[in-house]
Amino acid sequence: MFQHSKKQLMSLFLLTATGLTVAQSADAALALDRTRVVLDGGDKSVSLTVTNQNRELPFLAQAWVEDAQGKKLTDPLTALPPVQRIEPGSKTQVKVQTTPAMNLLAQDKETLFYFNLREIPPKTDKPNTLQIALQTRIKLFYRPAGLAVNPSDKPWQEQMTLTRQGDHYVANNPTAYYISIVEVSPSLKGAAIKSFKPVLVAPKSSAPLGSSANEMGNNPVVTYINDFGGRPKLVYRCGGNNCTVQSTQAG
Repeated sequence: MFQHSKKQLMSLFLLTATGLTVAQSADAALALDRTRVVLDGGDKSVSLTVTNQNRELPFLAQAWVEDAQGKKLTDPLTALPPVQRIEPGSKTQVKVQTTPAMNLLAQDKETLFYFNLREIPPKTDKPNTLQIALQTRIKLFYRPAGLAVNPSDKPWQEQMTLTRQGDHYVANNPTAYYISIVEVSPSLKGAAIKSFKPVLVAPKSSAPLGSSANEMGNNPVVTYINDFGGRPKLVYRCGGNNCTVQSTQAG
């Protein structure tokens, strides 16, 4: 149920500080069928399946698309329908639809958007009740037709290099695609560094990895998320301040 992307939003505020009850648990009732969306340039739309995991209550599903800065959009992408009712235990679909403004997007690299789904619980007649609406936010990548990926090709993430700058590493992405780094460790058998925070490296750019280079060691291992939600690992070998991928491990 993708807990990492849930934001708890209070849909009802009560003035009384005592005697409150919670209308539902903090677990989301509505679940998406994926953790990220890739919209290929040759497609006019992409559909996501939404499941109401609650077997007793219907929920409203509110969907929308944001740009990389969090601004709600109706161009060049829009979510349809913006609001719909999902019966207990039922499934439905939300379509992310392109508009003519899609032609104005860069065609030499991916563009980042976010798909949002907010569940709205039914009203309760119980007094002194706090209702909570949960929201799911996942990355949505527009991938131009000229950048279509062949499954038999070597993953583009393996082109990423690391450069040591002082006491941290910088990830360098020479490709036209985004790279989502979710974990780093000093070795394949080493524990993940707890202080590391996920990093999204934009196309043809660089981004610092917040963890100490000393913690990551001279042969750091970087875990990324691929198009299918898998978590392959990149094992680096460093010479001086520069590191390249030595081997990989499926995830």
